[in-house]
Amino acid sequence: MNFHNYHVPYQVSEQYAKKVAYFSMEFAIHQPLKIYSGGLGFLAGSHLRSAYELRQNLIGVGILWKYGYYDQIRNQDQTLQVSFMEKNFSFLEDTGIKFQILIHEHPVWVKVFYLNPETFNSAPLFLLSTDLPENDYVSQTITHRLYDANVATKVAQFILLGVGGAKLIDELGFRPDVYHLNEAHGISAAFYLLNKFKSVEKVKEHLVFTTHTPEEAGNEKHDIYLCHKMSYFCGLSIDEVRKLTGIKDDQFNHSLTALRFARKANGVSALHGHVSRAMWKNYEGICPIESITNAQNWRYWSDKQLYRSMEDGNDFLFDDRKHYLKKRAFEIVADQTGKIFNPNILTIVWARRFAGYKRAGMLTYDMERFEKLLNHPKYPVQIIWAGKPYPVDHPAISEFNNLVHLSKNYRNVAVLIGYELGLSKRLKQAADVWLNNPRVPREASGTSGMTAAMNGAVNFSTDDGWIPEFVNHGNNGFVVPKADYEHMTVHEQDEYDLNKTYEILEQQIIPIYYENFETWRQIQKNGMRDVRFQFDSNRMANEYYEIMYK
Repeated sequence: MNFHNYHVPYQVSEQYAKKVAYFSMEFAIHQPLKIYSGGLGFLAGSHLRSAYELRQNLIGVGILWKYGYYDQIRNQDQTLQVSFMEKNFSFLEDTGIKFQILIHEHPVWVKVFYLNPETFNSAPLFLLSTDLPENDYVSQTITHRLYDANVATKVAQFILLGVGGAKLIDELGFRPDVYHLNEAHGISAAFYLLNKFKSVEKVKEHLVFTTHTPEEAGNEKHDIYLCHKMSYFCGLSIDEVRKLTGIKDDQFNHSLTALRFARKANGVSALHGHVSRAMWKNYEGICPIESITNAQNWRYWSDKQLYRSMEDGNDFLFDDRKHYLKKRAFEIVADQTGKIFNPNILTIVWARRFAGYKRAGMLTYDMERFEKLLNHPKYPVQIIWAGKPYPVDHPAISEFNNLVHLSKNYRNVAVLIGYELGLSKRLKQAADVWLNNPRVPREASGTSGMTAAMNGAVNFSTDDGWIPEFVNHGNNGFVVPKADYEHMTVHEQDEYDLNKTYEILEQQIIPIYYENFETWRQIQKNGMRDVRFQFDSNRMANEYYEIMYK
């Protein structure tokens, strides 16, 4: 295949003819390609799958992480251990493209690999690697670990994605109409494009930006002098950078720069768009912030047999299928923990990235109620936790480990490791209740509940991210009613959410499941139906063309 005058290898649909290059630090396209950590990657993977389904003229640009994010394994006492294992992917093609970029005023070789659309049914994906014998060891390590904890390495990764990605596009001769940055990691591309187009106006014409962070502190900032020393600004002096970006202090704010260099930006849910506009409103020169609610690829995630039996109105088959899905997933629970779970028992699953604001262990904040929930004589429950904390986020790791120790005291509580695409799908199939309880409004979107609903799990969540657009309480899911969170302390907010969560579990969810299964099944089906059209990433990929790329 000739990669020097590249166009997508399928017939492009007329309405999606505009050429787009989509930059992301991570892509979760399929379990075997382990170059993702969590939600941002799950979203980018679904986006590429839908771009392929809709025949969009879009290519993905990412990084080939030699050790992935990390492999989640266990210590002797079953607590979390972080392991970095080399990954090899024979299904990636070597494009033969090699070029140099400057990092730390030093030329670094970049090699390019290609994921063919036919391999996993996704839009074409180009992956950059610096793990080459031509580079010194430090340069090789740039593409070793996704979100490396070392600050200089991380800045180098941002340069590779942005500058390296933009340079790759020139090497391909792809000439995109739009450069789409999925999060601000790749904003160094703007400085490369500035050298190419010679004007900020020209850069703006081509650049759009998706922000996923609902709070200012979460937006990455790095020392502007370090960035300059690392060749982040493609030859511009610090004074020129300050003038162009409007940054006055010594912290280079990647998101703020993206908002000033893009012609349009978007938040990833209606609520997040609102939060983002409020968050940035006092800054000058910000582009308009729209909102396009995240979504997930229905074809990849949903259980087709469950949908078929729903459409045929065959309740016996519907229940039988869900029972089978639970039973199959419980084999994994048994394998990892030695516990045999029962598919006839209401199963609550909390599974996603472990981070403080997501409050993984919230149910355990009140041990008396937790014990009561687990030992109810009439209404038994089973609980599964899973997810990967960031490998140096020690509070999140200790929360994970506390739950592991806690789970040893109960036959009906399990904590699993290896939360990647494969296990994620199985746990959504295992869940009757998909529990999600972040502190409002800190979850930009939180898409895991979408794919849970596609597998017959009922969402139960605090009212954050995409949930306000989806849950109709008691009809297609359950939601903790919003309180006046702005005037509460963190402790008060946690206490309120905890009490409401237990109230809804004890008085509504659990009794309906055991006493009124007809109603429960209807709630399952309503969730499956509502999620399919509103939150399938084909809708999202179409909206990006309609709202952001035009």
